[in-house]
Amino acid sequence: MSTIGAYFRLTRVGWVLVREGVVSALPTQGMPPALALAKSLTRIFVKPRSIKESRAERLARAVSRLGPSYVKIGQFLATRPDVVGVDWSADLALLQDRMAFFPTAISKEQIETSLGRPIDDLYTSFGEPIAAASIAQVHPAEVAGKKVAVKVVRPGVRQRFANDIEGMYLVAHMQERFMRSSRRLRPVEVTRTLEQTTKLEMDLRLEAAALSEIGENTKDDPGFRVPNVDWERTGRDVITMEWIDGVKMSDVAALKAAGHDLDLLAETLIQSFLRHTLRDGFFHADMHPGNLFVDPQGIIVAVDMGIVGRLGKKERRFLAEILYGFITRDYMRVAQVHFEAGYVPSHHDIASFAQAIRAIGEPIHGQPAETISMARLLALLFEVTDLFEMETRPELIMLQKTMVVVEGVSRMLNPRFNMWKASEPVVGQWIRDNLGPKRIMTDLKDGMTAAVKLAEALPEIAAKTEKFHGQLLQMSEHGLRFDPQTAEAIGKAEARHTRSGRWALWVIAIALVAIAVMLA
Repeated sequence: MSTIGAYFRLTRVGWVLVREGVVSALPTQGMPPALALAKSLTRIFVKPRSIKESRAERLARAVSRLGPSYVKIGQFLATRPDVVGVDWSADLALLQDRMAFFPTAISKEQIETSLGRPIDDLYTSFGEPIAAASIAQVHPAEVAGKKVAVKVVRPGVRQRFANDIEGMYLVAHMQERFMRSSRRLRPVEVTRTLEQTTKLEMDLRLEAAALSEIGENTKDDPGFRVPNVDWERTGRDVITMEWIDGVKMSDVAALKAAGHDLDLLAETLIQSFLRHTLRDGFFHADMHPGNLFVDPQGIIVAVDMGIVGRLGKKERRFLAEILYGFITRDYMRVAQVHFEAGYVPSHHDIASFAQAIRAIGEPIHGQPAETISMARLLALLFEVTDLFEMETRPELIMLQKTMVVVEGVSRMLNPRFNMWKASEPVVGQWIRDNLGPKRIMTDLKDGMTAAVKLAEALPEIAAKTEKFHGQLLQMSEHGLRFDPQTAEAIGKAEARHTRSGRWALWVIAIALVAIAVMLA
C-alpha cells in the first residue's frame, strides 16, 4: 500500500509540474524522441500566466504548491549541480524557504513535550513567530532578562517528509533501471543522502551540537563566530540560542550605513570558510547571505546550522593538491590526484584527463584574478566528470556548491573582490603544514596508531577467520541450505512483490484515466 500511495503522490507532483510549466521548460536536447514529443504536448496544459514567467518563477510556484518537503528537496538538489545541471541548480538555489506561520500555542505545546517542563518555567516571556521555514519557525523569547531565539520544529513535518521521500526513491530506482547513463550519478544514493541530511536537520539537538562544535573550532578565529546554545532549553523539537543583533549580509546598503568595511568582511568570510574546510574538516554548508549577520563589532555571525559538511583528512589533502595544481598550472598532478583518489575510473587515460583539466585551467590564467568565477570553473568541471565517468562524491559536491555561494556573497560585498589573493594565507599555510615535512610526521604518527589498533584486533580477526573457514568446509561438504523459515520468508516476499507490482500498474492506469476525464 505504501508503494501505491507513492504512485498517487508522484502523479500529483507530475500534474503540478505540468500545469506550472516546469516540464515544458525542460531542455529537449538529448531526450529520446518519444519523451520530447510528450514534453511538447504538455504545453497545452500550462496555465496562461506561467507562459509569461521565467523558468525560475515557474519552478518556485510549483514547489510552493507541492509543500514544505519539496522546498527542502529543491534546496538539496540545488547543492547537486552534477545531478540536475548547473542551470537548474541555479534556479533551485533561488527557492525561498519561507512558509506560513503555525500557531504559537502549537509551538508552546511542542516545546513542553520536548523538554518536559511548562513554558513559563523555561522562559520569562515568549513572543509570536518572526520567521518560518519548511522545517521550523523562530520565536523571540527571554530568559532571566536576556533575549534569546527559539527555533521550533513544524508539527507533522517528519511524517510529511517520510511520505514524500518514498516518491523520490521510486523515481531514483526507475532512473537507475531505465536510464543507464544516470547510474554514474547514483540517484538512489543521492536520495538516501537527502533523506539522511533532512532527518538530521529535523533533530534540533544535532544542530545545537554543530553550533557547539564550530563554536569551539572558531573560538580564536578573527572576525567570525556562531551563537551560543542554551542546552537546558534544547531538545529534539526545540533549540534555544543567543539572540543576534546585527545586519544581514544580504543588506549591503545597511552594512554601509553601519560603517562596516565591506572589503574586510568579504576577505574574512572567504578565509573563515577555508579554515573550517581545510583545518577542521567541518563546515557550514548553507552559508547564503540570509544566514550570515554582521554584529555591531563587525564580526560575522553564522546561524542556521541545520546543514553541515565534513571532509576527512584524505579528502582535504586531495582538495588542496587539486587547488594547488590549478594555481601552479601543474595539470598532470591534478589528473594524478583524481586517479589516486579513485575519482576517475582507472581504465581511462591519465594523459587525456590531464588534457581536459588543462582546457579548464588555461582560460583561468588568462584572466585578471578578480574576474575568475568559481561557479564557471565548477560548471566546466562537471562537464569533464561526465566525459570521464567520474562517480558522484556527495561530500565534495556539497563543498563545491558552498564555495560558490560564499564566493557570491563576497562579490556581492565587493564586485572586484580577488578571492584567490584573499585565500592564499589560509590555503598556503595549510599546504605548508600538510603537504611538506610536517605531512611525513603526521603520516608516520597515523600509521603507528593504525598498526597498534590492528595488533589489538588480531585475536578477534583470527577467531572470526577460523569460524568462517569452518563454515566454508561445512558448505563444501553439505552444500548451501536454507532453513524452512528462511525459504518460506523468501516465497512470501516474492509473492508480495508480484502483487504490489500488479496493484501499482492498475493504480497508474486509473490515475491516468482520471486525469484524462478531468481534462476532457
